[in-house]
Amino acid sequence: MNDSTREISPLRQRMTEDMRLRKLSPKTQAAYVRSVRYLARYLRRSPDTATVEDLRNFQLHLVDRGTSPITLNATITGLKFFFGVTLDRGALMAKMKPVFVPRTLPVVLSREEVVRLIAAAGNLKHQTALSVAYGAGLRASEVAALKVGDVDSTRMTLRIQQGKGGKDRYAMLSPVMLERLRTWWRVARAQGKMLEGGWLFPGLNPVEPLSTRQLNRAVHEAALAARIDKRVSMHTLRHSFATHLLEQKVDIRVIQVLLGHKKLETTSLYTHVATEILRQVIGPLEPGPALRTVAARGTPRPGGRGYLPRPRADLAASRARSLEPRSAQGHVGHRTVPQRRAGRPRAALFGLRAASDRVQLVP
Repeated sequence: MNDSTREISPLRQRMTEDMRLRKLSPKTQAAYVRSVRYLARYLRRSPDTATVEDLRNFQLHLVDRGTSPITLNATITGLKFFFGVTLDRGALMAKMKPVFVPRTLPVVLSREEVVRLIAAAGNLKHQTALSVAYGAGLRASEVAALKVGDVDSTRMTLRIQQGKGGKDRYAMLSPVMLERLRTWWRVARAQGKMLEGGWLFPGLNPVEPLSTRQLNRAVHEAALAARIDKRVSMHTLRHSFATHLLEQKVDIRVIQVLLGHKKLETTSLYTHVATEILRQVIGPLEPGPALRTVAARGTPRPGGRGYLPRPRADLAASRARSLEPRSAQGHVGHRTVPQRRAGRPRAALFGLRAASDRVQLVP
């Protein structure tokens, strides 16, 4: 018995209404309900009877089962909504803490691998859809949601309506991509697969769009046919789009706008996988331009630029003698007393002579 035929409990109905009040997306609502269902299955009783220790033990149960950090955090988020909003008992979540998600580098295809992948797609529709995903850097859901009216050949843009986060944006449309879209449009219209003003990539039923699952299945089959050993998905084409633009010296802020990222630090992840940029960096062990110039010129001649004279032995000896202590006998003003412009203090000092049996006071 599925969810559509199962009787909905008053508790779930209340949670569904709370999510509708906040206009959460259908995918978010399904994820939150799934989190509460996991908890009820673990407790074997109604989830509104859970205690703080029950929730703590539930998280330990998920960790022991090897649940990924992303799934674990998503489950905690759904339970926070259920206990904090629906039940108004947010204090029960005191011992459930989100876990750290390791930051991994995305898989990126080379330009040659992208060409092989698109060519290995099963039919023209899949080839065109993969070309749009790579050529514009779109997500799988954004490719599936494209309509014929979203293609603007005058401004050479693709209009992305209600992308991730409920945001609209414009994506780039290259002349090559436009020609491929026109070819697909002519073929699809001749076969009756595309309705007037309908989906750009319709499913088996032209009224409905191609699903993201069908797109991912198509890219997996194309990767096998092209003999690409990397783990490839629709999002891999988006990663490859951003990385290749960065290697072409496109400003990272422009790439951020094209991808629809809210934060620049999300886009900066691609600097770690842009191998063309990394290969251009000169390492500290490699001779730099200045060292190569000196090596080409050879040893500098005496007196030339870059030449340091040898230390003089006589100069060092004279400096050493000048630092030796002098005898107290003799004229006090000899050498150590300024001989010019000293005024009356100098004349007074000339009157002093070293004497062991008396001390002469200076008036």
